[in-house]
Amino acid sequence: MVPAEIQALDRADPLAAKREAFVIPEGLIYLDGNSLGPLPKRVAERMREVVEGQWGQDLIRSWNLHGWIGLPQRLGARIARLIGAEADEVVVADSTSVNLFKVLLAALELRPGRRVILSEVDNFPTDLYIAQGLRELREGCELRFVPREEIEAALDEETAVLLLTEVDYRTGYRHDMAHLTRLAQARGALVVWDLAHSAGAFPVHLNACGVDFAVGCGYKYLNGGPGAPAFLYVARRHQKSLKPFLTGWMGHQDPFAFSVTYTPAEGLRRMTVGTPPILSMSALEAALEVWEGVEMAQVREKSLRLTDLFIERMAPLAARYGLELATPLEHARRGSQVAYRHPEGYAIVQALIAQGVVGDFRHPNILRFGFGPLYLRYADVYEAVERFERVMAQELWQDPRYREKAQVT
Repeated sequence: MVPAEIQALDRADPLAAKREAFVIPEGLIYLDGNSLGPLPKRVAERMREVVEGQWGQDLIRSWNLHGWIGLPQRLGARIARLIGAEADEVVVADSTSVNLFKVLLAALELRPGRRVILSEVDNFPTDLYIAQGLRELREGCELRFVPREEIEAALDEETAVLLLTEVDYRTGYRHDMAHLTRLAQARGALVVWDLAHSAGAFPVHLNACGVDFAVGCGYKYLNGGPGAPAFLYVARRHQKSLKPFLTGWMGHQDPFAFSVTYTPAEGLRRMTVGTPPILSMSALEAALEVWEGVEMAQVREKSLRLTDLFIERMAPLAARYGLELATPLEHARRGSQVAYRHPEGYAIVQALIAQGVVGDFRHPNILRFGFGPLYLRYADVYEAVERFERVMAQELWQDPRYREKAQVT
């Protein structure tokens, strides 16, 4: 039985009605929206419209008739509001990794004479892989991957770009974007932020923080579906001097002139490359409709309340069963997830999933739980801890089925 005070929190929740916009399987408590957001109901409807009506009936006319050609800019404008940017500073295209490649190269070009890409050694690995690939392409490029506590000291006159993910994918630790951006720029560097665990989880203030570049994905807190297109942000002050290195036809000044010579488009469209994937972009567009009328300050307030409740209720279990909290208690340093360390983390997560609480595991010992404020209830958090206690008290994680590691995403 959910206590009355928890029920009262759900009744008073200004975002409570948004839950009805999502497909949530009966009896399931979904704490993995930081890996893949749940399906917004509008997406299935939109996909039928686009596939059967637009593609099926209007065929190639749909590029103009239904505005397919402008999807990258329209979606960028929708996302811009959520991340503190102007509509013409965000475009949707490609994957996060490809966008990171594009903006890193462009940033390096804007800092001639500097050669270092600086990042955190515990940054999300694909970001580090992209930087390593650039080093092979760009003569003289040097990488410096340092522990979090050494980032500030490592910024020097050789640093061209500081590359960071705002929220640590393992622990949920949140960097001070404003401080690190100011510090890097004061030392002559540009800053690229990865917003994979930020966009849609809480308010992001790119322009207020003076950020140069950012990238992010569409399939986590934005609920755009598996493999949803990503987005990139370039501050307006950099756009005129921005040099694209993936020079595809959609980034051309006049793509349908079919000139043999590349001339970059004005503005951020120059950072697009090939034909936009209409089906996946249409799904993301429908998913973003869920955010209409949502105040990001309310999202943040609920996120902190949900994670506070989870941490508070988990405290006795953590003490009893040796679970070490890896997520900061300080609100300013916390994203919208909570993580614990335990040597049997993988088996515990699998046992929890069998009990209807979907979280995930990150190597080597992290149990990770994401909190999507638009669809999670306080009652879900209460019940999740009840089921967690059952798993630990009954040692359900000892079941051999849960101890054999499979490929996890």
